[in-house]
Amino acid sequence: MGQGVSAGRRGSLLVVGDVVTDVVARHRGPLAAGTDTAAAIRTLPGGAGANVACWAAYTGTADVRLLGRVGADAVAWHERELVAAGVRPRLVVDPQAATGTVICLVDTGAAAERTFLTDSGASLRLGPADWSDALLDGVDRLHLSGYLLFTESSRALAGTALAAARARGVPVSLDPASAGFLAELGVDRFLAFAQGLDVLLPSRDEACLLTGLPDPADAADAAAELSRLVPLVVVKAGADGALVARRGAVPTRVPALPVAPRDTTGAGDAFTGAFLAALLAGAGPEEAAARGCRAGAEAVRRVGGRPPHRDGGS
Repeated sequence: MGQGVSAGRRGSLLVVGDVVTDVVARHRGPLAAGTDTAAAIRTLPGGAGANVACWAAYTGTADVRLLGRVGADAVAWHERELVAAGVRPRLVVDPQAATGTVICLVDTGAAAERTFLTDSGASLRLGPADWSDALLDGVDRLHLSGYLLFTESSRALAGTALAAARARGVPVSLDPASAGFLAELGVDRFLAFAQGLDVLLPSRDEACLLTGLPDPADAADAAAELSRLVPLVVVKAGADGALVARRGAVPTRVPALPVAPRDTTGAGDAFTGAFLAALLAGAGPEEAAARGCRAGAEAVRRVGGRPPHRDGGS
């Protein structure tokens, strides 16, 4: 298991979010328009929600559950991959849409930056009818993928799940997921939803977008401002580590581990999964963020958004 594994495995996490198939194409330098660009291409299981669940299991949470929606074309494969990662999946099979697919274009230069082409497919067709309050039985934390907010039906499901968790006193976290989709949704709509959260885990770009502070150097101010709305805000800043802000106070900086990245796909999901696993194991937010940074460093050394299987397989 990874460096973030805790000695005592306890707590239960329910993740509600996207399960997709990633096609990762690693190329060097700019794409050659109108002709061929050589690339190493792999098809891998992915999805922000599913990735978070897998990393939480990998870094120490014994009971991780996942609610997602897929097409009939790939349900068996995704179930096998999730179970092998230590996750208990509840996958709704969509009778009409195929499993979501994301093409991840990864420049293999020094930063290993990626660009996504996203076909959400069945993943964001989750709706309130797919929810049952019984899903929260025995659950200590609920995590919502921010991608749920970007379609009407899955946004309604997210609201239903949030209300059910609050009624039971279950803390709820959310990762905004995509600055591009967030801009399309609208900052005001997102912040209205965020008022019901206990933990918000935006990237630096997302935090700046949500607060109207355009300069990434303003991330600390953005974290502090957001923590006046959500009690605990953890801003993920990649190679610059993370910022932990509580109730408007000056954020604490948590350093990243230096690493040469191969693929940054899923690094933020790895951070989130390990962070939540650490909270469930009793760690404070700063220690949890440090474990998140360790998981993120492990993630960028791998291709794709998932950790190794528990049995050591790929």
